[in-house]
Order: sequence, then C-alpha cells, then structure tokens
Amino acid sequence: MIRLRKFRAKLPTLTFLDPACGCGNFLMVAFRHLRRLELEVQLAIRQAEGAAGNEVFDIEMLRQVTLDQFHGIEIEEFPARIAETALHLTDHQANMQMAAAFGQYIPSLPLSKSANIKNANALRADWNEVILAKDCTYIVGNPPFIGISMRSSEQTEDMQLIWGDDYHGTLDYVTTWYRKAIDYMGDRPIRAAFVSTNSISQGEQVEPMWQPILAAGFSIDFAHRTFAWISEARGAAHVHVVIIGFSRHRRLTRGQRLRLFDYPHVKSDPIETAVSRINPYLADGPDILVRASSKPISPDLPEVRYGNKPTDGSNFVITPEELPEFMDDPVAQQYVRPYMGAKELLNDKERWCLWLADAPPSAIRSSQLLSDRVEGVRSFREASKAPTTRQAARTAHLFRQIAQPDNDYICIPRHVSGARGYFPVKTLPKSVVASDATFIADDPNGLLFAVISSSWFIAWQNTVGGRLKSDLRFNKLLVWNTFPMPRLTGQNVSRVIDAGRGVLKARETLPGQSLADMYASGMMNPTLLTAHDALDRALDRVLAPRRRIDTEADRLAVLFELYERIVTDGQLTV
Repeated sequence: MIRLRKFRAKLPTLTFLDPACGCGNFLMVAFRHLRRLELEVQLAIRQAEGAAGNEVFDIEMLRQVTLDQFHGIEIEEFPARIAETALHLTDHQANMQMAAAFGQYIPSLPLSKSANIKNANALRADWNEVILAKDCTYIVGNPPFIGISMRSSEQTEDMQLIWGDDYHGTLDYVTTWYRKAIDYMGDRPIRAAFVSTNSISQGEQVEPMWQPILAAGFSIDFAHRTFAWISEARGAAHVHVVIIGFSRHRRLTRGQRLRLFDYPHVKSDPIETAVSRINPYLADGPDILVRASSKPISPDLPEVRYGNKPTDGSNFVITPEELPEFMDDPVAQQYVRPYMGAKELLNDKERWCLWLADAPPSAIRSSQLLSDRVEGVRSFREASKAPTTRQAARTAHLFRQIAQPDNDYICIPRHVSGARGYFPVKTLPKSVVASDATFIADDPNGLLFAVISSSWFIAWQNTVGGRLKSDLRFNKLLVWNTFPMPRLTGQNVSRVIDAGRGVLKARETLPGQSLADMYASGMMNPTLLTAHDALDRALDRVLAPRRRIDTEADRLAVLFELYERIVTDGQLTV
C-alpha cells in the first residue's frame, strides 16, 4: 500500500515537453495514459483498503494528474491551438472514465488548468521559457524530417545556429532537435525520445551527429530500429524511421538491461531483445563511430574502385534500336562493348556503349557514326557549368573517368533492394564496361566474393551503410574499407575462399536466372541457401570462434568489437 501511494504521489510530479508538437498527438497519448494509470492506481488503493473502507473521499482529490504538466512548442499557430483544444477533450474523456469508475460526477467546466503550448520556432525559442529544465521530466516528439536537398535557407540557418562549429551539411533537419535537447538537458536526469528518419543511425550522418552527443556524456536508453512510419493523414508520405531514447550518464543496476526493438521487415511487428548497450547504429555494440577510410583497414581485402563515369550526355550509350546500325558499320562495330550498370547486373539486361580508349583518331574520322557521337560528347561537356567537365571536352572520345581493368573483375551494384538477404555481386569479363552505377574490384583468389556474399557483410552494410529509401547503398569508403576483417592465416583463408566457391557452384545449378531472381526475398533456391549457410558458418568460425552466432544482432556485436580493436590496437590476425 505504501508503494502504491508513493507511486500515485509521483504521477502529478511528472512533466512532459514536446518541442515539435504539431496538433499535440504525442502529448495527448501521454496525458491519456497517465490519467489511465492514475485511475488504475486509485482503484488498486481502494480495493486494497476495501471497497467500503472508512475513508470518505472527494473525487476531485483523486484527480491529481492535470494538463499543466504538459508543454509543447509548435511553429504554426493553427496546429498549436488545435493541440490545446484536443488536450482539453482528452481531459474530459479521462474525467468521464474516472466518474464511471467511482460513481461520482466530475465537472470539466470551468477550465481551470491547460497545457502550455507555445507558438514559436522551437530551434530559435528558449525551451526554458516553456518549462524550466530543472522542472522537466521527459522530452518527446516527432520533429520534421528534411534532408539537405529539401530544406529552406532559413532551416539551414536554424541548423547552423544550433550546431555551431559542429554543423555538418549531411545532417537531416531532425538532428537539430537532438542537439538542442542535450544542451537543454545538461546534467539533469531528463529522459528524451524522438521519432526520427532512419538516416541518422546509418551512413555518413552518424559520425557528425553522434560524436558531440557522446562527448557530452549522453547514451541511448532504448531504440526501435528501422520500421515504416505510416501517417493516417491523407496523402502523407510513408517514411522509414527509428525511435531513439537517450539521457545523460545512464547507469544500469545489476541485472538491468536495455530494450532494443528490431523489425524483420519494415512493416512487421517488432522483436524485442534485452541488451547491455546500444550504440549510435542502434546495435548491441560499443559506442564507437565508424569513420570513412581511404583504403581497407583489412590488408587481406582488395581495394574497390568506382566504375567508369562517362559524363557524355548519353552519346556513348547505344540503345537496342541503334545497335544494328552500329554493327553494320565495319569500323564502329569494333568499339561496341557490353555496358553494365546496376540494373543490368542484377537483371541480366543487355546494354551497350562505345569504348574508344584504343581507337586511333583515324578510325573515329572514318566512321560517321563515331564522329557524330564524339562531337555530341564534346558539345555536351563544353556546355557544362563545371570547369573540369569543360576541360574534359578536349578528350571527348574517352569516358570522363576510366577505371576499366585489364582482367576479369568483380562488379558490385551501387544500390540493391534492402529486402535481399545477401549483397549480390558477380564476376564479369574484362570486355564488359562497368558504368558508374557500379563499383569494381580485382579478386584474384575469391576472398572478396566470399566476404561480400556473406551474412557478415550484409549485417555491416545494413547498419553502417546509407540507404536510398529502403534500398541499400554501397559505399566503398564507409562500408567496404571499414569492414573489420582480421588478417587470415592457414586454414582460415582456404576455409572462407572454398565456402565462397561453394556459392558460385550453387549458382551454376540455376541457369537462366538473374541475380535478382536468385536472391529474391523469401524465394531463394534451397541449394543456394545451403551454400550461403555454409559460407556463414565458415566466417562464424573465423570471426567468432568461441561465440554462438544465430542472428544479425550477434554478428554486429562481434563486428563492432573487431572494428574497435583494429582501429585502436592495430591489425588482428586469426
């Protein structure tokens, strides 16, 4: 009974701030649940004392949770006024529920207390003027998601004002609420949580956003990893979001764990895991930030290069309709090459281009088709606003950037569907020209293919790499070059390479299928799945020989530990 009374006494002391409250949805939900909790506690106390107890009570005294515990900031006046009204309606509904439970009428009028909703730009306003930080318990909200290409000059000024010297152009607008919140929270035991675009926990934004937050002593208390946020508003966009709860100097008591929610699919129900730590990538791992590297931190992994960039106004590209004309030209046909972009690689689509790196000027002059295309490239580049592109008009017969290897190579698509369980790549002959929608790499012994085809790599890609909506975006500097593969010795080398060859053999049993078909979500061939499982087990033995590995979360925990050891202590050998 004493604990119940203490808990009841605590409820009216809790205060809530939503610094991007809109029409007050988050505040309404919080208020409704707090009133419901208050009612349940009051009923429990009454039951414990006996329904016909001697205490004569005033129902007004039982209603201690009030609207003035709730505060919000909203930049638009109309939604701010809606929030105030909606909270009063929620209060009235809660009064009716309490009245029904205790059999006494609770008048809702006159309105004696109201929520404090300030109409202001939350990034320019002083939150202490809404509620003093010393009096605030919780900060909640769903700040706006606006990337660099969409925000106004005023919003950019907001960000520069709040982030100061830590401002970084890649950051989403929503990150500014995090920075404003930690400045407001200071050393106080306030707990905060925001719904945010998932870009803040992956790719290039993680390091510039989280470095000053971690440095200030804040850490993550709980998190929901990426899921689809579907607004009920008509015409509202469906976005992929995360929820991150954070506070300063969190200390776990013995046996206490943090709650991490994962979604097998962005629209599925969450699976909760109890973990001892949550890092900025929303993984069970140390609070370490992965920084882009100019070369692989593993000496065993070959370097990956960008594909060939034409900057040609499509003059080097040959459409299926144009191909017969070029093949009928005895000179032009010598310089027609298969042209491979990400779509062609994944779907076995045919495309062609002109590759004139070895064409003498006399050959180009002797073919009207070639002369016209080179002149088209020259005109396109000369019309560019970029000085370097105009300069490249002097070599109009060449791709702007050339990286084509002299040997067979691994071709890596720049983007792939996030629904795939593995990152699909393929070996191509040197005669195929890789476009700048792909990356290329030498793979003399097959180690690259084995590593990039494993669940270990896709876990790292999913977490550290950026996304285009839900598609995975390969990044050689941030994802491949940072993959924490120890130096392999002895049997470990052959074990991994042989397992990769097993995947290739399994693919050979599926003639006529494209990579997109082979790796279609939920429809992979059992033989190919078995080969990938064997590859994963081989890497499990190499990277985590004394640990049980069942899930992506298990692999991430190992990978972040390996990354921390490699960048801190130097190269590891296994």
